Amino acid sequence: MTAAQEVPGSEEFEERQVVLYEDCLSYAPVTGSVTLARRRAGEVVAAWGRPELAWSAALLVSELATNALLHGCLRGRLFQVRVTLRTDVLRIEVSDAREERLPVPRVADDLDCFGRGLAIVAELADRWGVDPRTVGKTVFAEIDVEPSAR
Repeated sequence: MTAAQEVPGSEEFEERQVVLYEDCLSYAPVTGSVTLARRRAGEVVAAWGRPELAWSAALLVSELATNALLHGCLRGRLFQVRVTLRTDVLRIEVSDAREERLPVPRVADDLDCFGRGLAIVAELADRWGVDPRTVGKTVFAEIDVEPSAR
């Protein structure tokens, strides 16, 4: 395909990929970081004019950051939380240093204290998955959004 050729619908695709807002911060692998990341995600999404998504964003960050802390962090290595709002999707990403520890959904028994995080992520998000990195992995969750009325 040459530069002069146009893919049908490519203008629409490019517009859907426009990043409106992005927030990225690294956190120490301690339990208090999950609270900080959750609070920050909810606040930035609301500040971006999407308060109806703030609660879901905060909960997704909380679940993914907790998984990173419990299963993906190495001593002395930070984990990273990135929240991106595009014209058509809110994407939550949590990156950690352990590529060999992939998230696996499981069914928790009624009395289990753990094991429901990915079920919550799957329920809230339109899709979730794992992207490899040079070092570690990124677990992401996406929520499809309608364009803002602004």
